[in-house]
Amino acid sequence: MELLFPLLLVALLVPMFLGVRRQKREAQKVTEMQEALKIGDRVTTTSGLYGTVVDVDDTSVDLEIAEDVVTTWLRAAIRDVRTDDTDSTDTTDSDDAPAPAESAATPETPAASSSAEAKPTVEESVEDTATRLGKD
Repeated sequence: MELLFPLLLVALLVPMFLGVRRQKREAQKVTEMQEALKIGDRVTTTSGLYGTVVDVDDTSVDLEIAEDVVTTWLRAAIRDVRTDDTDSTDTTDSDDAPAPAESAATPETPAASSSAEAKPTVEESVEDTATRLGKD
């Protein structure tokens, strides 16, 4: 019975100690990645912004987020350096999807506005709702 309390303490403290060590290792990896940033790296910020490193100094990083659009970020805001595998899946999905949708929507727009089944305007919708509710 006297041995139960020390064993219980050890059983609780060992996982806590191991968890702290794992967190320190992960923090060290992130710090090393942020210190190793170089011009041309494609990165993701902690807020989810994708960009390419165009300038690096001791505390900040300049990211090009669009053509000729450069923003300045703290090094600590860089979450990870993207690899080519991630980039290729993102670009193929975004390049293929919009083209059919745009071409299909453009010819139908004039026909939809002239047809008898055109969508009602906001004013007509409000009037219809007021009529259904019994209010004038």
